[in-house]
Amino acid sequence: MPANLLIPPHGGTLIDRVLHGSARDEAIARASQSPRLILNEVGLADLELIATGVFSPLTGFLGRADYERVVREARLANGTLWPIPITLAVSEAEASQLRDGEPVALHSADGTLVGLLELHERYTADLEREATEVYRTTDAAHPGVARLYAQGPVLLGGEIWLLDAPTSPFQSLHFTPVASRRAFAALGWRTVVGFQTRNPIHRAHEYIQKSALELVDGLFLHPLVGATKDDDLPAEVRVRSYEVLLRGYYPATRTLLAVFPAAMRYAGPREALLHAIARQNYGCTHFIVGRDHAGVGNYYGTYDAQRIFDNLHPSDLAIIPLRFEHTFYCKTCSGIASSRTCPHDSSHHLTLSGTKVRELLRAGEAPPPEFTRPEVAQVLIDALRTA
Repeated sequence: MPANLLIPPHGGTLIDRVLHGSARDEAIARASQSPRLILNEVGLADLELIATGVFSPLTGFLGRADYERVVREARLANGTLWPIPITLAVSEAEASQLRDGEPVALHSADGTLVGLLELHERYTADLEREATEVYRTTDAAHPGVARLYAQGPVLLGGEIWLLDAPTSPFQSLHFTPVASRRAFAALGWRTVVGFQTRNPIHRAHEYIQKSALELVDGLFLHPLVGATKDDDLPAEVRVRSYEVLLRGYYPATRTLLAVFPAAMRYAGPREALLHAIARQNYGCTHFIVGRDHAGVGNYYGTYDAQRIFDNLHPSDLAIIPLRFEHTFYCKTCSGIASSRTCPHDSSHHLTLSGTKVRELLRAGEAPPPEFTRPEVAQVLIDALRTA
């Protein structure tokens, strides 16, 4: 099946801002004569995601008009749905060394030249307004808000070019949207469901994924491996837990594991929209939105991330959200269930908090097999022993 028969990318065009050959050589020459900026982990991830089309239709970091409307209405200046500002923040001192209309060389923390910014404008961020509208809180204890408040006050707007993609420890699992679309087409998948997570997989995840797989041709398992909170398990541990599970419990011809190199923003409902847009660009036709998707702490309502999709116009988003209730193991039903399918109260349910699971793992004890597959538990135990 040709890849162009898959779902259209968000905004209609799959963006490609990756330079090769002589165009890349010319950009490197321009960069050598340009002022330098060092990108942090989030900026580096955003650069790659813009350039490879994951953040289509963006072609660069947002200018003022786009930024203000995204913050206010979750839309670009032209009205296209876009829920979170993708911006490049710098200090006032750094901004004073730049000139609108001139290029800026973008470097990683180790000094490697990775990209070029065609600087269009410099403007001041409204951090408190952004926190209020995007994260629904101004509390600096929120990890996304804390990161926002720590950034510089000046934002740089302009189109970007990627010269060298960041190296990934998961290179074999690193698919661009062009590559994932080709893979789906080669597998003959017309309908594909994407699953986002930043946590190791457990039996409730497995139940949701396989329930969705009953409805579509393929399952795109897509754990996020970019910047997360310090207390989240390392990305390599999470990915290994998926690899172990896939080997024994999923149909090989109907599942594809890949990594999502984005930073986690913990923006709850707005980030659920961003995750759905990204998966549409990867070629997914459906996207699983679970309980408290992209949430943290108690900042969002349990189902706010699902309800935000109700506010969209049918033309806003082509991908279809699949909404799942919280699932659990019911000892009386003898299986994974949800409040929609299980008639028993919580006294019949096996529930373990994240804290309790971590305590068991650190003690070298596996959680009950009804909660986590033994193979996955062993991966987590081994990781915590060597941490």
